[in-house]
Amino acid sequence: MMMLMARAATTSDVFNAIAEPQRREILALLRTGERPVTELARELGMTQPGASKHLRVLREVGLVRDRRVGKQRLYGLDARGLRSVHEWTGGFERFWNESFDRLDAYVRELKQEGQEE
Repeated sequence: MMMLMARAATTSDVFNAIAEPQRREILALLRTGERPVTELARELGMTQPGASKHLRVLREVGLVRDRRVGKQRLYGLDARGLRSVHEWTGGFERFWNESFDRLDAYVRELKQEGQEE
């Protein structure tokens, strides 16, 4: 029962889906273009059924799309699914900018002190 609950949460939420490191690796590989599951599995050192399970989760949350080319199914990145992640992380941009501005001011202050000695 517990496994079913975890599975449902993972497949319905982008954040839970990308929390899994191998899924993030798949997304990184797909940035360069479409690939078949066999190639993804080989590059990640996992079985084809294992890679297929990860791809299914990523497809269900809208991060990956697939299309048939002959007998082969190619998987590609659907970056539109990352919009919610981008919007959420964007909320921290001001925090990081302010932190970097404070660091920059501190470094300039240290350099000025060093020149005065």
